[in-house]
Amino acid sequence: MTPQPPHDATAPTGPVKAGPAAARTARAPETATGKARTPKTATGVGEARAPDSAAGTAEMHERLPAAMRDAVDDFARHLAAERNRSVHTVRAYVGDVVSLLDHAATGGAQAPADLTLAILRGWLARRRAAGDARTSLARHAASARAFTAWAKREGLLETDPGQRLASPKAHRDLPTVLRAEQAETLVTSPSGRPDAVGLRDRAVLELLYGTGIRVSELCGLDLGDVDRMRRVVRVVGKGDKERSVPYGLPADQALTAWLRHGRPALENAQSGQALLLGTRGGRLQAGAARRIVDGYARAAGLPHTSPHDLRHSAATHLLEGGADLRSVQEMLGHASLSSTQIYTHVSIERLRSAYEQAHPRA
Repeated sequence: MTPQPPHDATAPTGPVKAGPAAARTARAPETATGKARTPKTATGVGEARAPDSAAGTAEMHERLPAAMRDAVDDFARHLAAERNRSVHTVRAYVGDVVSLLDHAATGGAQAPADLTLAILRGWLARRRAAGDARTSLARHAASARAFTAWAKREGLLETDPGQRLASPKAHRDLPTVLRAEQAETLVTSPSGRPDAVGLRDRAVLELLYGTGIRVSELCGLDLGDVDRMRRVVRVVGKGDKERSVPYGLPADQALTAWLRHGRPALENAQSGQALLLGTRGGRLQAGAARRIVDGYARAAGLPHTSPHDLRHSAATHLLEGGADLRSVQEMLGHASLSSTQIYTHVSIERLRSAYEQAHPRA
């Protein structure tokens, strides 16, 4: 039976991407949480506070002392407008800082000037006790240091306690990687569906595995970002950095079929220049792309697979095939070579596993 793709969603009606920073040109929200301010509700001494979660960030923000609330709002605007950070990065950093300031306010702090190294360390200790992973703790510490450094520059702090805040070294688990034959099974799963959605899904899978680009980069592609002659896509990665990534013949064939027979069937006034479309004609969204990958993986009897797992698989297979580390780094858009080196560990572990299974003296 031909795998059936999951339901997808399209982008809301509106202008299409106009350039690398288009997603960040919208006016900054009135508050760090993106909600209009409401009168602050006093929190009594000893009153239970909401847990640190995405759902509780807005509530924590609103009950902060006014000076802290204003500071985190200004910090959010600084990250978005001056540092040009992505929406996801701003949301993560602001969530961490709101949690930090909420912890400080619980102890009686009223303004950023009241932050001390002891408060920062106590907050991290609380997060550790709550079960946060080492990678999360490392990010929490980075968020705190970024905030205190900014507050010092803005004159909100006399000294920067974040300079002396140590963070745990993040433990990096080896990424999930499909075997080459599993990856081939996955990307060819939509072959039996000649309709527009099937052609779209094949293009999605072939491009993700064939280029190793991030799902957000895939969904952000416009028609003009594809160089069919050279078989290269121009993507805008983290920090609005552009790079060109090659793709192979199977991906080119899937793109040809999609552009000739699939896209015209779904195209409408919402489509604009988006390369990949949802079933309603708007730009394909990252959530829909994740459901496409997972849906075909399940239908093919493969382990749970995400677009990022296809990225991991592409990088690992490149290295196993003899590609040099620097080339893979450039293809993936990693700022640091250390981010790419994780795939060398994957290759070594796969080699060790094969050795232990096959060598008589293993």
